[in-house]
Amino acid sequence: MKNAFVEGAAAVRGSWVPKIASALLLPALSVPVPAAARPPDRTTATEEVAAAPADWTPPLSTRGRWIVDANGDRFKLRSGNWHGASGTWNGEGSADDDANHHAGENAHRIPLGLDRAPMAEIVASFREIGINSVRLPFSNEMIHDTRPVTTDAVTANPGLEGKTPLQVYDAAVRALTDAGLAVILNNHTNTTRWCCGVDGNERWNASQSAGAWENDWLFMARRYRDNPRVVGADLYNEVRRSVWDDPNWGLGDRHDWFAASQRAGDRILTEANPDLLIIVEGINWTGLPVDGLPHGRPTLEPVRDLSHTLVDSGKLVHSAHFYGYTGPRHTGATGIGETSDPRYQDLTPAELADVLDRQAFYVAGDADRHWTAPVWISEFGVGGREETGAAPRAWFENFVDELIRADADFAYWPLVGWHENRRGNGWALLHWDAAGRRMAVHDGDDWRSDAWRRLVEAPGRTGHVPPVTRWAMLSPDHGDFVASRRMRALPDWDPGARKAACPDGLRLAGLSHTGNRGLCTDVRAGASDDPGGGHEVVTDERHVAPGRDWASGYTKLQCADGHFLAGYSVRGAAVSSALCRKAAPDTLTATGGRTVWFDRGDNRGTSPKGGDFARGHYKGQCADDEYAAGIAWTGRIGSGRTPDALYCRPLS
Repeated sequence: MKNAFVEGAAAVRGSWVPKIASALLLPALSVPVPAAARPPDRTTATEEVAAAPADWTPPLSTRGRWIVDANGDRFKLRSGNWHGASGTWNGEGSADDDANHHAGENAHRIPLGLDRAPMAEIVASFREIGINSVRLPFSNEMIHDTRPVTTDAVTANPGLEGKTPLQVYDAAVRALTDAGLAVILNNHTNTTRWCCGVDGNERWNASQSAGAWENDWLFMARRYRDNPRVVGADLYNEVRRSVWDDPNWGLGDRHDWFAASQRAGDRILTEANPDLLIIVEGINWTGLPVDGLPHGRPTLEPVRDLSHTLVDSGKLVHSAHFYGYTGPRHTGATGIGETSDPRYQDLTPAELADVLDRQAFYVAGDADRHWTAPVWISEFGVGGREETGAAPRAWFENFVDELIRADADFAYWPLVGWHENRRGNGWALLHWDAAGRRMAVHDGDDWRSDAWRRLVEAPGRTGHVPPVTRWAMLSPDHGDFVASRRMRALPDWDPGARKAACPDGLRLAGLSHTGNRGLCTDVRAGASDDPGGGHEVVTDERHVAPGRDWASGYTKLQCADGHFLAGYSVRGAAVSSALCRKAAPDTLTATGGRTVWFDRGDNRGTSPKGGDFARGHYKGQCADDEYAAGIAWTGRIGSGRTPDALYCRPLS
């Protein structure tokens, strides 16, 4: 867990050692170990890794809490992090001096280890330890860095001499995917330096504009769109507090990570590569780490109240990070920045399970909710051979148990490290020394070996995952929230208003009385849109039939027969228009209907699905076998012209 404050000795895990914490690092423990086995014969960098038999078919998407391949079969991300291209320099002294890099490991602005082992050997080692995918960090600075890598950076891969860092990154992507591995692009940092302190990398727009960040993502997504095994865009790593400001989830300002990730994800899908998974990590840290002051790791807890709805359903994955020496309200610091809050490794197994469910696993564990999505634990790890502490060892075993219990997707940090005489930064699962001798997790002297094998070989869901009902939230809190590709491609259907539209194939099922939130679904009917794509924007009562006044005394915006509510617009809190989409033949009925009032309390039925889509506000929702066909409101004094009722009619 990389955080914005001091993490002390525990930070030797291979993640973050900020300037003010470096003096707190403890010397590495030494333990006698057997001599390393001879590594496989070295190959040149121009030799490609032998292509592995394809056991999955890209692209990937999601069905409820599961990631699936193009055939609808579950694809569990059993991943590791191959770091280095996002930077290893600690930010002090010369970047040419290995001593100024995290744990003394100088990645030279490219994936770590290419000076010590051929890329083919490194990639083959990844497959050997049981992973099927790699999270590949990069920095925005790396994308634009035109300085060729130095000869000593690619000693074991001479074919990469003279390449820019991005070209080396290209070669790593190609080698990984040629070997049958899936690659998730991870924007780890703005600048090419070690993450994650108060270092200019706290937010996606800390050292650059939000526009530049989005454009870099479009560039990267387009760059690899012809490689189908590049499967995901992990938008930003460990969003956290800067010296003065907290990130937030939904306030609508320039620190709003929810809004920024929603916008970037939609732009990637609509402008660059519709096949990518969009991976959104929770917020890593807010507040000041001082007892008595608010502070902690929100992680994915805010998702329950405000969830993403991308223009393409089935592309959202959430992620979270956990390390034993941090805690739900603990930075991981020793000394400055340390509080009395428990670390994860201080919790009992039952307490740990409860915290993990609350902070992350509930997103995947709760079915039929607007927030239901796969959760990828994209960083976790622990010291290896030189870690003798009982607490971190027990935590790792317990955490592996929880990953297995949740059948969770995961990515270990890190995959690659250095060693000399089998000593060094022991967090990695694979180490190479200066002579190219490999030390691996299963060499017989690493205490993590059994737990790692247990994790990658754990039974879990496999095979075909049937399509599931989709639920999605609309949240035009601060601007347009149009999740329909069809409507985004058309002219503005209510200029000056904030517009909300369900993704194509979904219909509106619920509305809040205040707060402007909506709920979309395809329950019972499946995709009900007419293939021709007709729609109508309704601003008056033209479709209210004589004798069928379903909300007497109220203004009614009703869809025509054969149309269903798929969106709405608001001005302030007031209803402005109803978006009605034409339904496929024989999908809807035009007879009967009922009025669902929610102006004085919730009215969502006895066991509503979809989850609370407007916490703290009154809500109305049609039943699963109904569709919403109208909105009613009143302009009476004190009403605010907010939605008061839905007109719900039976599905065919």
